[in-house]
Amino acid sequence: MKSFKEILPLVCLMLLSYAVQAQKKKNRAPDPAVFNPAARPKNLSDTALLELVQRQTFRYFWDFGHPISGLSRERSNEAYDYGSEVVTTGGTGFGVMAMIVASERKWYPRDSVSKRLLKMVKFLSKADNFHGAFPHWLNGATGKTIPFSRKDDGGDLVETAFLFQGLLCARQYFNKDNPIENDLRNRISWLYNEIEWDWYTRGNPNQLYWHWSPNNGWAMNFELRGYNETLITYILAASSPRYPISALVYQKCWPQSDHFRNGNQYYGIPLQLGFPYGGPLFFAHYSFLGLDPRNLKDQYADYWQQNVNHTLINYQHCVLNPHHFKGYGENSWGLTASDTYNGYNAHSPENDLGTISPTAALSSFPYAPDKSMKALRHFYDDLGDKIWSEYGFTDAFNESQNWYAKSHLAIDQGPIIVMIENYRTGLLWKLFMQDPDIQRGLRTLGFVSPAVK
Repeated sequence: MKSFKEILPLVCLMLLSYAVQAQKKKNRAPDPAVFNPAARPKNLSDTALLELVQRQTFRYFWDFGHPISGLSRERSNEAYDYGSEVVTTGGTGFGVMAMIVASERKWYPRDSVSKRLLKMVKFLSKADNFHGAFPHWLNGATGKTIPFSRKDDGGDLVETAFLFQGLLCARQYFNKDNPIENDLRNRISWLYNEIEWDWYTRGNPNQLYWHWSPNNGWAMNFELRGYNETLITYILAASSPRYPISALVYQKCWPQSDHFRNGNQYYGIPLQLGFPYGGPLFFAHYSFLGLDPRNLKDQYADYWQQNVNHTLINYQHCVLNPHHFKGYGENSWGLTASDTYNGYNAHSPENDLGTISPTAALSSFPYAPDKSMKALRHFYDDLGDKIWSEYGFTDAFNESQNWYAKSHLAIDQGPIIVMIENYRTGLLWKLFMQDPDIQRGLRTLGFVSPAVK
């Protein structure tokens, strides 16, 4: 999900064969008549509840992954007229990180997970790409681009960064000397090395562009400026062994925006960077699934303090509830991009429609564990009959509208698993920060961290 980007109706997809359709039906969202949320386990300890939520949410990626490619489907329901074959590159990156958790926690055997990942990487090696960058959406059966909007039908540098944040973690984790893991690591390296990050500057050290299309060129004209979810793109681009960007791109493009530096206080909490009140909470999640914000600093910010304060501002807004929405409070908070009662929206304190998205609070466990646990208890114990499903929590709810989503989105489910794991063990943070390419890229851009040697 890109910041404030409108999703437009897309062209209808060609039907697959009857055999593929039959397999697809087996992997659709659960029938409420089959799955009974009221039967969920009760009186769990905090640790047991965290484990259950991670494992149940993981089913979205394992059981509901596309049957041909193994990549992560965009969402569990067919919406916006784009059909059920749509897989998401960024959401797949989040799913890859979730698969590492599944292997580490022994929900599935390590060799089963590595084989699944190898299947996915082999599919990606034959899928459409544009100067090495993948599109936002692919057809999970054919690997062909599905346009995200009319002119967004080519390379998407940010979604590619989300994908490779996950794949580089997998390259670190699956380090055994056996044919499957050797092949997996080599293929990830090959794909990463072929991304022409510097090409997306258009030869200008003062800019970095989000999109390029063979049909529409640079018509999207969207530079990566201002504090948002795209920090990870700069880091992966600077870390590239073959086509890196320079530090000058980071210095001349990223901070040059009216919504980069902040310096104000909201509810008495200072905010270094970003929009007023911080914007949607996924800004504190997507780039930091692998990038460890603990004591991570550069010339612009202390990223741990940035993310903690962003979270606390979001929380405090929901507790004070200036718009008097039903259901807000200390145990029910979290505004971020998600489905809502009248479509899809990037919720934030400045764009508050009364919709709570469970991923916002649950993916904030590292930043506000006590507050996140209160929210988790409420979502599970009190609202579970309405929002707990075979794939974990549904996407959002709005009690003022008496609306409870039935949908799940890959980009919302993945961070729940990954950030809870980072809170519990720091697993993904450790893997990503150990990568030699990432270490070099962080040094190039002037970052300091205990993890950067």
